[in-house]
Amino acid sequence: MESHVPAVKGGSIFAKPNLLAWCIVPFDAKNRGPKERVEMLVKLGIGRVAYDWRDNHVPTWDEEMSLYKKHGIELSGFWGFDDKALDLMKRHGIKTQFWVMMGSGGADQKAKVEAAARGVEGMAKKAKEIGCSVCLYNHGGWAGEPENQIEVIEQLKARGVTNVGICYNLHHAHHRMKDFAALLEKMKPYLWCLNINGMKEGTKIVPFGQGSDDAEILRTIQKSGYRGPIGILGHRAEVDAEVALQQNLDGLKTMLEKVGDAEARKTYR
Repeated sequence: MESHVPAVKGGSIFAKPNLLAWCIVPFDAKNRGPKERVEMLVKLGIGRVAYDWRDNHVPTWDEEMSLYKKHGIELSGFWGFDDKALDLMKRHGIKTQFWVMMGSGGADQKAKVEAAARGVEGMAKKAKEIGCSVCLYNHGGWAGEPENQIEVIEQLKARGVTNVGICYNLHHAHHRMKDFAALLEKMKPYLWCLNINGMKEGTKIVPFGQGSDDAEILRTIQKSGYRGPIGILGHRAEVDAEVALQQNLDGLKTMLEKVGDAEARKTYR
């Protein structure tokens, strides 16, 4: 399978240059525009972003992409997939991952996999024409389970479609944390982005470092050999996105001390 994983920047995958910001556009109490959002990322020292959006953000797409380029911010992922998004990437010469949820229709497992593969195949072929890829996003249900995503990817590989991987989100995976190490080992050949979250029972979104087992999560990722980007979340509409990201950075710094990753920790303020 082709590699569509952004290069690791720095020796440790938890080094700050390897982090990307996720869920900071519609989830921001300050409702920043492109200029203010880029200023925030520069201030925080985050050089990668995955862009999530709502319809009201479409008119500012070009401005946002131009400002990313101007300030050296890498667009590592883009939520959803449609012709508008394809045209945007063409205009700006951007090669990125389209983060999508696959379909889940079908009477049994075989039918579900075949239907999901057909749906993803069309997107993947269009994305490949402009040097982009498709990442399957876990958002609950059958379509969000990595084992099913892997079946779909393998079926696509058999058809010669090799630009499809997985973007795994811990905030949608509370029910899988007991077998996280084994699951990560299964996903590793397909995993192109891993978005972390403070894992606390009964609460979906928690700043990293405030969960009960967050140090162990870092150790598990370290041991797995995963070498892709690490995403940190905003995802709280009632919170200033800068505050949300800084809370994650602070929590990561504390957890890195606990797991003995001095190399990564020194990259944080």
